[in-house]
Amino acid sequence: MGTGIHLRDARAPDGMRLYAIGDVHGRLDLLTAMHARIAAEIANDRPADWRIVHLGDYVDRGPGSRGVLDLLVGARERDPRNIMLAGNHDVGLLGFIDHPEADSLFVRYGGIETARSYGVNLASGSTAALRSSHAALRDAVPQAHVDFLQDLPSSVSFGDFFFCHAGIRPGVPLAEQSPQDLMWIRDVFHFHAGLHPKVIVHGHTPHALPEVEANRVNVDTEAWQSGRLTALVVDGASKNILTIMEDGSVQRSEALTP
Repeated sequence: MGTGIHLRDARAPDGMRLYAIGDVHGRLDLLTAMHARIAAEIANDRPADWRIVHLGDYVDRGPGSRGVLDLLVGARERDPRNIMLAGNHDVGLLGFIDHPEADSLFVRYGGIETARSYGVNLASGSTAALRSSHAALRDAVPQAHVDFLQDLPSSVSFGDFFFCHAGIRPGVPLAEQSPQDLMWIRDVFHFHAGLHPKVIVHGHTPHALPEVEANRVNVDTEAWQSGRLTALVVDGASKNILTIMEDGSVQRSEALTP
């Protein structure tokens, strides 16, 4: 497997509990429940320190994108240990606000639902309709949401774990990864069997169940459609998968490699 860190050996910083939450895509209900669960665990267990890392893609597809951004803006203002990373859909919303295009990621992949959460019906049948609905959306999105999205970093690292939205380009030092790869990469990253300098925790590519591999953990369980929002929890050498279901149930299991 080469040099690098294996998930079984990876550790969080001493005294720090880590939570990494997968793609939300407008599921305010699931994110609210996840935050409540994490807050209860932290209050009960009283770790010396903690970080909650959100792995991007807060908007599009699901019904509550505006509410999701409200929640995240408020969480970060209350405590900067709530960390939010940039996802390609989040950047796509900013891109549409700046330059509306009918074939954009935002219009083609879930932006209609995002616009609706702001009270705007997104119309792209003609240039005039697109411009009109774009102007309405631009006026409806609070500046606080724009500022929040513009300020999102592409990655963060704690202990033996590196967090990003999509993954990394194998062989490139973590400090030199491009934002484009961190938000978009798939196959060359997924098919790489060797170990990385740190375990990569990511989302971006949905699966019915979280992917737990020696070199990476994918917690995108397609929350907007499946009703399952998933997080990786790391405390010392302990790694667990925490899943919130839309029926209110909670699943927790040890994160074991195949």
